Amino acid sequence: MKTKKYDELKLHYKIWFTDQNEKGILGDGKWKILKAIDETGSLTSACEKLEITYRRTWNDLKAIEEQLGFALLEKSRGGAEGGSTSLTPEGKKLIRAFDDFHEKMDVIMQQHFTELKKTLISND
Repeated sequence: MKTKKYDELKLHYKIWFTDQNEKGILGDGKWKILKAIDETGSLTSACEKLEITYRRTWNDLKAIEEQLGFALLEKSRGGAEGGSTSLTPEGKKLIRAFDDFHEKMDVIMQQHFTELKKTLISND
């Protein structure tokens, strides 16, 4: 019989918010995109960093803006140095709030996952 290896289990989970019709608005993926835009100052650079397509990402972010009712991005067309994309104050507030929420949930999820593994191990 195989030995149970509960202690080797790792926890992975995703968080996302939906509207009243269960249509996704913002989750881990879009949060990472917004953070990458904030870090790089460019939607193009953020897409390259995350290895995602520009067109789809742009459309997704515009859909989020429409669903939430405020702009996330400020875009300026470039000259010699190219364009830039930055987050609006509301966009920055959103990623800070999501960061904070995720940090708190990470701790809670890990605590409960540890308890779950202890329960599994003790019931062997």
